[in-house]
Amino acid sequence: MAIKDILVQVDGAKSAPARYAAAIEMAQGNSAHLAGLCLAVEPPVPATVLGMVPPEAIASQREVVREQAETAMADFRLAIEKAGISGECRTVQALDFDAVEVFVQHARHSDLVVLGQQDPIDFLPLGPDFAADVVMGCGRPAIIIPFIGAPPVVGQRVLVAWNGGREAARAVNDALPILKRAHVVTVLSINPDVTSDGKRDAGADISLHLARHGVKVTAARTIARETSVGDVILADIADNSIDLLVMGAYGHSRLREWALGGVTRHILAHMTVPVLLSH
Repeated sequence: MAIKDILVQVDGAKSAPARYAAAIEMAQGNSAHLAGLCLAVEPPVPATVLGMVPPEAIASQREVVREQAETAMADFRLAIEKAGISGECRTVQALDFDAVEVFVQHARHSDLVVLGQQDPIDFLPLGPDFAADVVMGCGRPAIIIPFIGAPPVVGQRVLVAWNGGREAARAVNDALPILKRAHVVTVLSINPDVTSDGKRDAGADISLHLARHGVKVTAARTIARETSVGDVILADIADNSIDLLVMGAYGHSRLREWALGGVTRHILAHMTVPVLLSH
């Protein structure tokens, strides 16, 4: 699959310019069209007080939200004009409870979605779980850019977190166009099940599959019984100057991850580099 249509989340976050830069670089590297989508999200008005709010107040609030969205979009428009790439700007009004579904509908006719990790200091209408909710619903691979920023080029040194699951398999396949361009790709298996002789690398088969696609790949495994899988992945990223993590999203239910913790939830909370997720 070639990456020819990229959709990026546009908003008023302080970290948004770094997200646009990463999306533009990916569009340039793949000769892709880049669309920016900004949701003008109307704040919820409880039904119990709806009748007490003057219509003109609601209309005024909608106009403020729209103006904020247009301001954010102006920054994105300037970025794609400077880059000289094929692009477009979409500003869409959405109700608070409908925002994820609106974004998802746009995402489903793209090859790749670029989202932002929300900075806790940004008070934006979209909640902190917005990116995860889009990943779960869109059926497309998504790269989430940390609010701390991203390297100038994303995808030169890639770590694939491999557990043999359905979500991981899909993530690897979705990431193939990026993996083929990478200088270094490492498939990491953590606490893997091994064959009876204890010698076979759990990531050997998927690494061989990637090698047949022309990916420069190395298989690795590690045993870490007293350290969480998420922390092992983050440590490997730091130790090996990784600039992109590829992994499956939510192999367990979201409720279980929320209650008991999970790798996806941990990575999204503590990410230091862009993460490509598929579900």
